[in-house]
Amino acid sequence: MQAVLNVALPVFGIILCGYLAGRVKLLGATSSEALNAFVYWFALPPLIFIGMAVTPVDRILNTDFILTVSLGILGTGVFVVLGSRYLFGNRGASNGLHAMTALFSNTGYMGIPLFIAAFGEDRVLPAVTATVLNMFFYGAMTAWVAAVKDEADRRSAGAIAAGILVALAKNPLVVAPVLGLGLSAAQLTVPVPLENLCRILGNAAAPGALFALGLFLVGQRITAGLAEVSWITFFKLIGQPALTWYFAFHVFEMDQFWAVSAVLLAALPTGALVFVTAQQNGVYVQRASAGIVMSTVFSVVTLTAILAWFGKV
Repeated sequence: MQAVLNVALPVFGIILCGYLAGRVKLLGATSSEALNAFVYWFALPPLIFIGMAVTPVDRILNTDFILTVSLGILGTGVFVVLGSRYLFGNRGASNGLHAMTALFSNTGYMGIPLFIAAFGEDRVLPAVTATVLNMFFYGAMTAWVAAVKDEADRRSAGAIAAGILVALAKNPLVVAPVLGLGLSAAQLTVPVPLENLCRILGNAAAPGALFALGLFLVGQRITAGLAEVSWITFFKLIGQPALTWYFAFHVFEMDQFWAVSAVLLAALPTGALVFVTAQQNGVYVQRASAGIVMSTVFSVVTLTAILAWFGKV
C-alpha cells in the first residue's frame, strides 16, 4: 500500500495544485490549453527520444513480454470499442478517445516511479519497455483521432488510412521514439548538451500534463456520464490486467517477475496524456478527464492487491 500511495498521492497533489490555481483564478481558462501544447510539442517528445536513444535495443526487446502487453491492449480493445459504439453511441474520434481512456496505462508517470518504490531501480526495465510500447500505441491512436475527428464517417477507408499515415509522420510522439530507436540501433552517442536539453524539457512533461488536467477540472462535472466512465474504469483496472494475466501465465513463458510486471503495468490507471489528446482535438474532453481521475482513485485498491499477490506489500 505504501508504495502505491507514495506515487498516487503526488499525482493527485499536482492535479490539485492545477485545480486550485484555476479555482482562485491565478491562471485563466486558456492556461490549460497552453500547458498541454507545451507538453505535447516540447516536453514529451524529448523525454521519449532520449529514453530510447540511451537504452540498448536488446534490453527493450523482450519478445514474450512485448507480445503479452500488446495482446492485452488489443484484446481488451475489441470489447471496449464495441461497447463504446453500441452501448454509448460513440463514433470516429470519440470512439478512439474512449478506447484510449480505457487502454492507455500511466506507465511513464506512475509505472516507473511505482517500480522504483516497490522493487528498486535495478528492476525497472519492464516499466521502461511498457512505456515505449504505450507511446507507440498512444502516438498511433492520437494520429487516428486527428485524422478522423471531422468527417470519419463520410470518407472512404483508403482516405482515412492515408490521413492516418500523414498524421503519424507529423506526430512528434511517433517521430521521437522512431528517431531514438534509430540512434540506439546504430549505437550512436547522443551529445551531452543535447541529452541534457532533452532531460530538462522531459522533466516538465509529467507535472505539466497533470497540472493542466487540474486546471481543466475547474467547473467540470466529473460525475457526468458516470455509466460510461465506470465502464472505462472497469476495463482499465480489471479487464485489461485480467486478459494480460491470461497471456502472461497461460500462453507465453516468462519468469515470474516479468509476468507479474506485465499484469501490474496493465492495471495502472489511465495516463494523463489522453487528456492532452482530447483537449488538443476538442473531442471527448470531459469523459477523458473523468476517466483519468476515477481510474487513478480506484487503482490504489487494484494495484495494492496485485503487489500483495506478488508478495511486495
